[in-house]
Amino acid sequence: MAKTKKKAANALAHTFLAVICIVWLLPLAWVVLHSFRQEPGPYTETFLPQNYTLDNYKVLFTDKSIMDFPRMFFNTFVVACFTCAVSTFFVLSVAYCTSRLRFKFRKPFMNLAMVVTLFPGFMSMVAVYFILKALGLTEGAMIPVALVICFSAGAGAGFYMMKGYMDTIPKALDEAAYLDGATRWQTYTRITLPLCKPMIVYQIITSFMVPWVDFVVARLITGANSKYFTVSIGLWNMLEKEYAFRWFTRFCAGAVLVSIPIAILFMYTQRFYQEAMSGSVKG
Repeated sequence: MAKTKKKAANALAHTFLAVICIVWLLPLAWVVLHSFRQEPGPYTETFLPQNYTLDNYKVLFTDKSIMDFPRMFFNTFVVACFTCAVSTFFVLSVAYCTSRLRFKFRKPFMNLAMVVTLFPGFMSMVAVYFILKALGLTEGAMIPVALVICFSAGAGAGFYMMKGYMDTIPKALDEAAYLDGATRWQTYTRITLPLCKPMIVYQIITSFMVPWVDFVVARLITGANSKYFTVSIGLWNMLEKEYAFRWFTRFCAGAVLVSIPIAILFMYTQRFYQEAMSGSVKG
């Protein structure tokens, strides 16, 4: 009787998970299939495309009469790389200081950082925009710099998860390193950071994704300067009323292409996550 109940519970759990998986994957599969659809327009009589073609992907990189998708993709990639590097450095630095150092106003700073993160970032975008404008960062070639600043400057406030992970690393390791003559910087780079690989991987992925998915900040900073548009702005423009019929299937193709760098980054960094976790278990 107990085995029967256990089998029934397992079957029910697996059925539920399968349904959730289908619900989650179905929209993604639909977008991928319609990125190869030959018929234009956002509305079709059938759920699946009737004819398939690669023209939607070709047009994204050849038709620059309305929007320059390759330039948007390149702009976003550059901003994402710099944002990833700066944000990860900020988060690691703040997390290490709050986890390992004891200084005046440490707890008030942590409380203030927690309160600040409760408010959406776009609430301060008007003030941020005028500050950047006063510094001359909203015109011309300085726009990518302004985007990197907006995406990464406040990343240090989101240090709590990294700090919590660093708190689990025994401080005896730091003390042993100090006794062996290591400096604080050597202890940080050679002991703490290697043990934080799983969280560093998480931070890299999330920081890299921010410029790819953000629309509000990018639209405000770039304004009407289409030369520095990001892919989120380009994909949005494809769905505007005058372009939706011709560009909807190309929008689906663009959405698929946007996901490729994030997928590659995740697959590349996943091995570091697994190595760090296996090392921590062995230790």
